[in-house]
Amino acid sequence: MQASFWHSKWDKGEIGFHLDQANPLLLKHFDSLALTKGQTIFVPLCGKTKDIAWLLAQGLNVVAVELNKTAVEALFSELNVTAQITQLDELNLYKAKQLSVFQGDFFNLSSELIGKIDAVYDRAALIALPIEMRIKYTQQIMQLTNKVKQLIICVEYQQAEMQGPPFAIHAEDISAYYAKSYQLNLLESIKVEGGLKGKLAANESIWLLS
Repeated sequence: MQASFWHSKWDKGEIGFHLDQANPLLLKHFDSLALTKGQTIFVPLCGKTKDIAWLLAQGLNVVAVELNKTAVEALFSELNVTAQITQLDELNLYKAKQLSVFQGDFFNLSSELIGKIDAVYDRAALIALPIEMRIKYTQQIMQLTNKVKQLIICVEYQQAEMQGPPFAIHAEDISAYYAKSYQLNLLESIKVEGGLKGKLAANESIWLLS
C-alpha cells in the first residue's frame, strides 16, 4: 500500500481496524513468548493499539514503528504520557519511559536504531500489506530482530471475495514467509463474530514462531 493510503485513513478517521481494548488472543497466548519483565518486544505498524498499554503493564519495554504521525500522537495521548521527540533523518523517535515509537517508514529502520529485541508481536502488520510487499516486510523483520520469536495474529478468508486490507493470510502464507527460519505453531483459530467488516466469513488466527 502507498503511504498516502494510510495517511488518508487516519485523516478521515477510517480506523475500523483499531480495537478499543487489547486483543483477546494476545492476552490468552502472551505467555507462549516466555518473556520476563525488562525484556523488549517489537510492535510493527502499531497504530494507536491498546495492546501497547497492556504490554507495558506486563513490565516490558516496547519498541514500535508507525507511519502516521496522528496515530503516534494519539497513542501517547491515550497513554497519558509526554514523549520526548528526536528527529533521526527520515524518522522521528517518540520516547517515554519504557516506550519508544519510530514514526515513519518501517523500511527506514535499522537494527542499530531499534536495539536488541527479544520478541515480535505482529497484530496488524502482515495483514496490512499486499502480497508484493510481504516478502520484503518479512525479510526486514528477521533482519531487524535477528529472527527472535514472534506472535502473529492474522485473518483468514477468501481473498477473492473482498479487497484488503486486511489481507487474508493463510497457513501456507505463513509457511512460505517463515518456515525456513522458524518452527511454526498455530496456537488458535477462532471465527470472527459477525464476519469480517460485518459481512464476510473469516477466522482470526494466532501463530507462535520460534
